[in-house]
Amino acid sequence: MEPTILIIDDDERLNQLLKGYLSDFGFKTLTATNPSEGLKKLKQKSPDLIILDVMLPEMDGFEVCKIIRQAYTVPIIMLTAKGELMDKVVGLELGADDYLAKPFEPRELVARIHSVLRRTKKIDFSGSRTFDRLEIDFSKRIVKLDGEMLTLTTNEFDALALLVKNPEKVLDRDQILQELRGMDCDAFNRSVDITMSRLRQKLKDNPKNPAFIKTIWGTGYVFVGDKSINEDQMDE
Repeated sequence: MEPTILIIDDDERLNQLLKGYLSDFGFKTLTATNPSEGLKKLKQKSPDLIILDVMLPEMDGFEVCKIIRQAYTVPIIMLTAKGELMDKVVGLELGADDYLAKPFEPRELVARIHSVLRRTKKIDFSGSRTFDRLEIDFSKRIVKLDGEMLTLTTNEFDALALLVKNPEKVLDRDQILQELRGMDCDAFNRSVDITMSRLRQKLKDNPKNPAFIKTIWGTGYVFVGDKSINEDQMDE
């Protein structure tokens, strides 16, 4: 089944160009030139991924991203102004999964889409689990803490799902990165640690006395929502 991409961008010419280009790569594409139209199509069509421009009428892309993340975990790639580092940072903090600066090569956008979609399909997202205060619905990609839904990026959700699917098994950074992004970890790659740090903040999980995720010294991470592991393995 071909993945459905929703583009929310007020540049109608760009939308039509991307629609034609993405169709050549097996994507079904929906377009919207304003946030209200885009949010309506999101609700009606349940796309597999959203391409969201920052500069929009009615409200900017950051606000749209925030609204989407209140109810959906669909992957989001944001289109930012060239060189606007702050746009990228804000977008990622609000729950976007990737960003691409305008102008861009359509082939690069396709590569980003494939990368993000690949990350969401590598883990078995079926069923649900409950750990005291934490509820995870893998099928709907919803996480609730104390009954309130958390705003997680695709990468954060996938990291949590990976750990939960491997309870009490220590996963090193290379294993996590391979599963989430299909790439090898190197000594300078801190993306796993950054993802885990943000995930912990959203789970309100104290690294010194974790209820869900423990850091294992010199190795990686382990989910301990069911039981605790040997305390002398923990680095802090």
